[in-house]
Amino acid sequence: MTEIELKFQIPAQRHAAVLRAAATASAATSRLQAQYFDTPDRRLARAGVALRLRQEDGVWVQTLKGRGDNGIRRIEHELRLDAGTGSPVLDPARHAGTEAGELLSAALGDKPGALRAIFATDVMRTHRLIRSGGAVIELAFDVGRLIAGDARQPLCELEFELKSGPLAALFALAERWALRHGLWLDVRSKAERGELLARGESANPPRRAMPPALTGTMSAGAASRALVAACLEQVLPNLSALAADTGNADHLHQARIGLRRLRTALTLFGTDALDPAWDAGVAALFSQMGSQRDQDALRAGLLPELIAAGAPPELTLITAPTAAPSAGELLRGTAHLPLLLQLLSFALGRDAAAAAAADTTIAVKRSAATALAALRRKLQKAARRFDSMDDTERHQLRKRLKRLRYTIELVSPLFDGKKLRRELTALRPAQDALGRYHDLCVAEALFRNQAAADPRAWFAVGWLTASRNAQVAVTGLALKRAMKAV
Repeated sequence: MTEIELKFQIPAQRHAAVLRAAATASAATSRLQAQYFDTPDRRLARAGVALRLRQEDGVWVQTLKGRGDNGIRRIEHELRLDAGTGSPVLDPARHAGTEAGELLSAALGDKPGALRAIFATDVMRTHRLIRSGGAVIELAFDVGRLIAGDARQPLCELEFELKSGPLAALFALAERWALRHGLWLDVRSKAERGELLARGESANPPRRAMPPALTGTMSAGAASRALVAACLEQVLPNLSALAADTGNADHLHQARIGLRRLRTALTLFGTDALDPAWDAGVAALFSQMGSQRDQDALRAGLLPELIAAGAPPELTLITAPTAAPSAGELLRGTAHLPLLLQLLSFALGRDAAAAAAADTTIAVKRSAATALAALRRKLQKAARRFDSMDDTERHQLRKRLKRLRYTIELVSPLFDGKKLRRELTALRPAQDALGRYHDLCVAEALFRNQAAADPRAWFAVGWLTASRNAQVAVTGLALKRAMKAV
């Protein structure tokens, strides 16, 4: 079966209110004690597979879950066990012949006997069924802890699982609860968090872009959903890490790359199901996360260069702090939550009518080719004017080059991958050069603003101005080389 579930973290000050709202007269309370198993080299975790034995109010259940879409939809197979008077023995063979079982076999390879308990959970669940919008949805308030050896981590989260009915009803109900109680979306599973605790780590590596599941038989609507789904696969795990304050500058950087790719995806294959307001919403989230990204780039890249060039060592302490909220504070708010839920609902949805006709295939591929050709022409035209551009125009050129690169990456499954990979390789040095130029401009502006209050900043201004001027020639040359491949 497929499990579709939305999970939210609850601000500490709202725990009691959410529990009261969940614990109505029809609610039940269950104690869930589980052990999660993996190989010593963590084959299951790497494959996105979770295998557990859980005691649910005295009943033992063996469950296998496989990675699905965006951490929201998962492949699942579970069996109630007759354990008699003792604890049952884990048996991977119980899942043989199922879709989840195939994922397990692929992950384990030839060593199915190497499984051992890695971590455990102990949770009190308050749960009930809600009928809403023609759907049956299980609401579950979980409070408890993760346990890995001597390490402990508290759990308190709210889950909404679609049991039957329309997907839209799940998202509508979850959004109402989340906005009412200030909840934030979290695509990290208990298995993922438990594995991190067992490893003594706070977050998984940043999620990077993956190619979309485009095929030659998709309709325009299905292609759009596949593109949005692929972008959210990158965006949501990074946003979850940042909202939990366990992410770092690389999570922020990859989240913003994913948002840029998402904006590109929203324009490629026109479909009436796309809301025009989504692009503006994604742009706003990207922009609001930008000030911290600029500070991160300055601290990690340019400040060490400035110090090495002779700037005062304390220059790291006099950079002006941004007044904007941190990425974590921003993402724990509810301003962008409706947008993320709408995009997820769209990505997980289905076309009203499946379209697999040859003319549809040709139309989707032709649409992608037309978009690529238009982007190439605009980029070449703009690149010819690089030497005479001001900084704002050069930044626009950089965004145009990124848009071409993301479009190539997104539609590459429809075309000759080798040819497009060569084009991407040729574009990358120009993008890096334009990125360096942009970072120099941003840093120069920051230190100019600071120089009035602290004269030490003038050293940085002078060095950055000289570096920016030198970078113009480097970037112009990189662009000329790139345009030969476009």
